[in-house]
Amino acid sequence: MSIFKKKINEFPAPYTCKNAVKKGGLETKLSMALMGFGNIVHGQIIKGLLYLAIEIAYIVFMAVNGIGFIGGLRTLGTVQQQEVWDEAKQIYLYTKGDQSVLILLYGVTTILLTILMILVWRGALKSAYKAECLQKAGMHVNTFAEDLKSLLHENLYRLFMTPPTTFIFVFTVLPLVFMICMAFTNYSRIGNHLMLFDWVGLDNFKTLFDSGSILGSTFWSVLGWTIIWAFFATFSNYIFGMILSLLINRKGTRAKGFWRFCFVLSCAVPMFVSLLIMRTMLQPEGAINVLLRNVGLIASDASLPFFTDTTWARVTVIIINIWVGVPYLMLIATGVLMNIPEELKESAKIDGANSFQIFRKITMPYMLFITGPYLVTQFTANINNFNVIYLLTQDIYTTTNQKLAASWGKEIDLLVTWLYRLTSEQYNYKMASVIGICVFVVCAVITLFAFNFLIKGDKEDTFR
Repeated sequence: MSIFKKKINEFPAPYTCKNAVKKGGLETKLSMALMGFGNIVHGQIIKGLLYLAIEIAYIVFMAVNGIGFIGGLRTLGTVQQQEVWDEAKQIYLYTKGDQSVLILLYGVTTILLTILMILVWRGALKSAYKAECLQKAGMHVNTFAEDLKSLLHENLYRLFMTPPTTFIFVFTVLPLVFMICMAFTNYSRIGNHLMLFDWVGLDNFKTLFDSGSILGSTFWSVLGWTIIWAFFATFSNYIFGMILSLLINRKGTRAKGFWRFCFVLSCAVPMFVSLLIMRTMLQPEGAINVLLRNVGLIASDASLPFFTDTTWARVTVIIINIWVGVPYLMLIATGVLMNIPEELKESAKIDGANSFQIFRKITMPYMLFITGPYLVTQFTANINNFNVIYLLTQDIYTTTNQKLAASWGKEIDLLVTWLYRLTSEQYNYKMASVIGICVFVVCAVITLFAFNFLIKGDKEDTFR
């Protein structure tokens, strides 16, 4: 099955921009230059004036600031901030220089507003053409009041989708594009490029992907551990959660509610609190090591390296993640198991199937079918699992690898924790942006192929 399919519109709309340009009248074609003109001609005065007002506002904005914002993207600023001695005040004053961050932000915002304006222009052109076609056909052309009324009926989805779309555009799309652009600059404390920085093309990507460089070797090492962590953190929780749910929900288990309560009780405590408690207990001078010393299992001056040795630390964080994550998977699996049609199991028993065969042929496929999307989502979430790694190992684990230390990385780091350290401690925003893009690409590729595999075939009919 091909991942990318060409979309086929089974119900093509006649009111398109192409038809408006080819078949539209003079008033519709003039709407290409004067937005809303066609609507005004055909009686939709308020709607046409609103389109015209939007166009005028955009033109004024571009004339006053917009063109300058886009032009600033070419150099990202050239005027350095300078220190000047003021004889009268006997102090140093700082002249106002260019701030590349603001120039980049304003430029990207202007480009996105221009794209949004193009979409509005297309909508205005199609609206003008629709009004023309309806009037020529002798049909009713909606007034502004009728258009508003339609937002509460047949176009209610547009009313409800507008606020979330706006928030996604402002708080997701804009920061994402800004971050992507930053990856092609030298924005960092290194070289004093915090105030004024330049475009560097693909140099940052070359540095990161070069395994011979310090940053490159750290990246490939951290990426490998990130994938290993995500795999074990996801599937260990899934397997143990499913097994625990099967044991509790089997017919021979007594006091099922009590056992569910015992495991779900850990969910009542915020996860970060549990992680901080475990960090305190497992550190070299924590309660676990002190207890082991007191009972004589380890020497009085020794301690188990839960968070100080690389292998121990990696195994420890996976085990702790199982402890905090299994109860959630148990609840999900319990809900799925309770909804498996009993007729399927009874039919299988009549046909001579044993318990293992029923699990392999009915229970497990049904579980994967229902929880497959959650499994994929959890895998990508574990790639970006900041809390478990950072809260457990921060200020305890110290790397012994000089290359990792030089790039502010650790053997226990995930890409997201390394990214955080590069920004908060080193102000290396350019490389952090590149790493952020890599994380996005890895998650997108895994999600794309996983969901394509999950929806392959007609699995919906299997359990009907």
